[in-house]
Amino acid sequence: MNIPNTTGVYAITDCENITADEVLSRTESILRIGVALFQYRNKTDDQNVKRALALKLQSLCKKYKTPFIVNDDLKLAEEIAADGIHLGQHDKEIETARAVLGNKIIGISCYNDFNRAVIAEQSGADYIAFGSFFPSSTKPDALKADIDLIVKAKEKLTVPIVAIGGITPENGKELINAKVNYLAVISGLYSAPDTINSTLAYKQLFTK
Repeated sequence: MNIPNTTGVYAITDCENITADEVLSRTESILRIGVALFQYRNKTDDQNVKRALALKLQSLCKKYKTPFIVNDDLKLAEEIAADGIHLGQHDKEIETARAVLGNKIIGISCYNDFNRAVIAEQSGADYIAFGSFFPSSTKPDALKADIDLIVKAKEKLTVPIVAIGGITPENGKELINAKVNYLAVISGLYSAPDTINSTLAYKQLFTK
């Protein structure tokens, strides 16, 4: 499936450090301003709570015409007819996800592993995510990725490239200069003192 926007901010929820009500409130602010993609990431709640919040967030994404992607949970993505799924190292294979979801967006985390990215593209991934590029509060032990990896990926791969990990309005421009398609942001949006201004600051990186 083709991703609607070729560049932009990729917002990912922080369900571990703030309440569900705050997730909803901040998400609406983020979506109102406008982001390219939205991912529901929830590693802590039980399935019923997780599904209930997913439906509310999905409704907001429909309102603001933003693709709604579920992190890791293929069953949930199928149940609520999400626009796609993001899979990590230990999640179901791309082929399985494609068989279940059909022509939906499938994104793959490739950390700092270029060979994994090549295989993911060959297997039908719609985008590849690399990172962590900078120290990350969400995943402090994440593998470190180098910006040269983006340059190499843009030369060798055809699918869009996502950068994640500790990205701020101050350091994000160097990733864009390396031709990355999307900047994925969690705490920079959901832990920011002012979500609206923070979202605007990330968006402006793509226009400067």
